Amino acid sequence: MEEVCEAAGISRRTFFNYFPTKEDAIIGHADDDVPADIIDEFVAGGSDSPSGEISPTLFRDLVRLSLQLSEHMSASEEETRQLIAVVKKEPQLILRIMGVTEQREAQFARDVARREGVPADHPVVQMAVVLLGTIARKSSMAYFSDGNTRPYQELLMENISAASLLFSQPFNTLETTAAEGHQ
Repeated sequence: MEEVCEAAGISRRTFFNYFPTKEDAIIGHADDDVPADIIDEFVAGGSDSPSGEISPTLFRDLVRLSLQLSEHMSASEEETRQLIAVVKKEPQLILRIMGVTEQREAQFARDVARREGVPADHPVVQMAVVLLGTIARKSSMAYFSDGNTRPYQELLMENISAASLLFSQPFNTLETTAAEGHQ
């Protein structure tokens, strides 16, 4: 800790003004790396839809937002690999990462809800958060896997396209319910 403070030219007290704990210095804050202008542009994109109705461009705009946010990731590949190594040595950091992730997902839900004029617990908002979070995690795992040479955005788009293809298939709840009743 002293080495970090000395290298930064600050006291321990100043350090802890910015980071309440050492773990926070490693993990960061929930609002780090989320440029307000990108979120504002995303939220404004839903203004053409009547309040309370899901915008017909929501999925497209979520994809665009995901790509824009991935371009603004501040951590380099090497920094991310170092973080992974630290987490392997200090597994208690996983809980902190999970907490930050939950905070980011809650904020993302509020942003989507604000854009669409619906509550944050609206089913479409919740699915947007869960699905995009899962797609981003899968893309990240592939990106940081040994031997990967593909850019993150390419992996992200591949996974978004796969999800889009899956969800574009016809689905009839009446047929599904009837089929379940005959089992």
